Amino acid sequence: MNLYNISDNTEQVSFQQAVKQGLGRGQGLFFPDTITPLNDIEGLLKLNLVDRSTEILSHLIGDELSKDTIHNIVSQAFTFEAPVKKVTDSINALELFHGPTLAFKDFGGRFMAQCLASFKEQDKKITILTATSGDTGAAVAHAFYGMENIDVVILYPKGKISPLQEKLFCTLGGNITTIAIEGTFDDCQAMVKQAFDDQELKQAIGLNSANSINISRLVAQICYYFEAFAQLDETQRKDLVVSVPSGNFGDLTAGLLAKALGLPIKRFIVATNENDTVPRYLAGEAWTPKTTIPTLSNAMDVSAPNNWPRIEELFKVKGWSLSELGYGKLSDQETKETLVAMDKLGYLCEPHGAIAYSELSKQLAEGETGLFLCTAHPAKFKESVEEILGRDIFIPEELASRADLALLSKEMPVDFAQVRQLLMSL
Repeated sequence: MNLYNISDNTEQVSFQQAVKQGLGRGQGLFFPDTITPLNDIEGLLKLNLVDRSTEILSHLIGDELSKDTIHNIVSQAFTFEAPVKKVTDSINALELFHGPTLAFKDFGGRFMAQCLASFKEQDKKITILTATSGDTGAAVAHAFYGMENIDVVILYPKGKISPLQEKLFCTLGGNITTIAIEGTFDDCQAMVKQAFDDQELKQAIGLNSANSINISRLVAQICYYFEAFAQLDETQRKDLVVSVPSGNFGDLTAGLLAKALGLPIKRFIVATNENDTVPRYLAGEAWTPKTTIPTLSNAMDVSAPNNWPRIEELFKVKGWSLSELGYGKLSDQETKETLVAMDKLGYLCEPHGAIAYSELSKQLAEGETGLFLCTAHPAKFKESVEEILGRDIFIPEELASRADLALLSKEMPVDFAQVRQLLMSL
């Protein structure tokens, strides 16, 4: 698999290089130089998740890794299901929260960890630096926890993720260092980018990133779109519309790559909260990120989504028009109303999935089947969901076992010099 830097096409790398490097020159994102459609979609849909994902990723990555190697990585990473559940007669939910940290990020985080474990040179240290708006931190921390010669540093906006989200990854210690930044997710993400522009720092600590900017996380996410399609019957597959709750836009990028590989999804809907840079852009406004607004759907509190350049690049390469994307945003009040309405239908959801469901229910045409992504377990937002619904919700053991543990996070202002000093000290 050969990839090029979208910001500097002269930089071309292999899959392994892209995984280990994370970002290209000038903070550029890596993108595949060819996306050849799969030959036998029907045959793939008959396979189980691990075998199907092995075939898809082998097709994408090519001869660089043997199929046995990819199968081993996938079987270690995808150890949980991603079921499709009926919500209404025409709308289904793809539940991506059955992994160890109860969020869709487990797919990409665990796949990346297994890739790096396979690629890394003996005794050579790697430092993973990543920013999180909620779920990435937990998935990455648990995926890399206890791995030899790999340190993980996670930046997150202080007070802007849910208490249980925070407990899930800020109580581990060991090779996991967490830093509560007195700012927004965009501030955290900007410092991660700044670190990658610091050549001395990169070389000294073997810097890498586990955000969805890393190509390994992105290709792993392609697999659950095929898994969802496989669970639908032939009638439901015919005119499938997928609604994606969007923050940093890795999820949507993966879905569009699945379509480029031949998965016959009719169209996609971009669903955001009030941090609506992309919906405004798709409506014809200039690209004008505003100050990030804290919302109930905190994992989507992103005003300058990192993966958007990949979406633009894919549409250019495929000759698609951005006008084909549906879009919409929800306020917190509308999100609350949607959660109550879904609960009355018998489906317990959380703010991110509710936003995707709401936009899908508004935009789904007669004869179409809708699928929306449920990216996190409702219990990760226990306080807000219980308040909205007026009842207690079940807390899975993954969360309950960490709820009373002490937070181990350090606190820092938005100051790259302090973050750099900590990284160099590890």
